[in-house]
This record gives sequence, structure tokens and C-alpha cells, in this order.
Amino acid sequence: MIEKPIEKPNIPQIPTFTSITAERLHRQQRLAAALRLFSRFGFDEGVAGHITARDPENPEHFWVNPFGMHFGLIRVSDLILVNQQGDVIYGNRPVNRAAFAIHSQVHAARPDAVAAAHAHSIYGKSWSSLGRLLDPLTQDACAFYQDHSIFVDYTGIVLDTKEGKRIAQTLGENKAVILKNHGLLTVGNTIDEAAWWFITMERSCQAQLLAEAAGEPSPIKPEYAKIAHSQVGSHELGWFSFQPLYEMIVRQEPDFLD
Repeated sequence: MIEKPIEKPNIPQIPTFTSITAERLHRQQRLAAALRLFSRFGFDEGVAGHITARDPENPEHFWVNPFGMHFGLIRVSDLILVNQQGDVIYGNRPVNRAAFAIHSQVHAARPDAVAAAHAHSIYGKSWSSLGRLLDPLTQDACAFYQDHSIFVDYTGIVLDTKEGKRIAQTLGENKAVILKNHGLLTVGNTIDEAAWWFITMERSCQAQLLAEAAGEPSPIKPEYAKIAHSQVGSHELGWFSFQPLYEMIVRQEPDFLD
């Protein structure tokens, strides 16, 4: 019997890049993938919702899905680049004014946030109407324990950057903010992370709604919720948790890479 040499497990790592061009393409591919996944999970709602990613060469500019295009059709070549004045400087489709009003201010306030994700997902907007933070009811929800906030000042569609600035101030240094009567918004040091936090936050909203409909749920004790947050709420784990989804969408819908 021939014994195989012991090999170290090939654990994926957050990539680094030697060129702006390679990093830009990587971000575009991850952004298009995240949008396809949002479609698959049913986060689309007409023309609402947007995910943004900073351009690595001009970080005050961001890539975003074009206004009025279904998440499920987005390809890399469909993405548009928007400057700090809200002008489309690459691409031939318009930008969602709400996307600019919110995301431009979030990116300005959070230099660490490479990406931000917002959609009108069914459980997120349902939970947002309660005007409450999520409780640490599950291990997954602990990713947001003492790491999310709530913006209660709903005044209609966000078209003014002043309101976007207030949202960014309410987000603070957290990974997520619940926009009351509106939906969820998450950020991350990578597109992968921001998208994953949105996906798992939406599911955490669903879990709490189901638990409270069934009875009186018992939350995790604060000291253990803090431990769980350190285990499941890190930047690295947020990035890593997205990788199986990325591999799946590449294999099943590779046209998004076009």
C-alpha cells in the first residue's frame, strides 16, 4: 500500500493583487455574483436595491448595478461606475438616485467599507417595521450582536445625500443598520463580506419572526453572545462564508462573468 504524503489543507484566503486592473476585475466579478445571488434568494423588489463596490484606483468612485436592471440579469459588463457627484463615468445606463444618496455617504463615512449592500428583502423589511434591533437568538444572529444599529427617521425614498449622511452616522462603525420601515443595509471590507452579512441578516430576521410567532424565544446570554460574535462575526469569516455561494453561482450561471 502506497501512503500519500500528508498535505496541509488548502484553505482559501482573502486575495491580494499586484495590479489595479486585476483587483478591479475581481471586484466587478464579485459584485455581479452577489447581485445574481440576491436575485436567487428573492431579494429583488422591482427597481429597488443596490450593491456598491469602491473602485480600487479611485476609491471615491463606486461600481453599482444600473437602475432598472434585474439582479438576475447582471453581468460584469453591465455594471456602471459612478463618481462623487453622482455622474455615471463608465457605462451607458442610469444610476439609481437612492443608491447614490445612500451609498456615497456610507462610503465617505466608512473608508474601511469596500462594499455596501441594500435591498428590500421580505423578512428584512418586515422586521424593520418593528423598530427593534435583532436579539441574539441564534449563533448566526450573534454576528450582529452589539454590531448593528437602527435608523428610525423614515421620510420616504432617500433621494437627498443629507439623509444618506444621517444613515451613515447611524450605521457608525457597525457592520449593519436596520432602516425602519425600509429594509437592511450591510457593509464589509470586501464585497463577499458585505453580501454575506446581508444574506445571513435577512435569515436572522426570518428566524426571529418565526420564533416570536411560535412563542417566547430565549436569547443567548450576553457573555456567550459576545463570544459567538467574535467567532462568527469577523471580517474573515464573513468573506469565507460567501465562498461556497460564489463557487455555486460560477458553476451554474457563468454568463455573469461576461
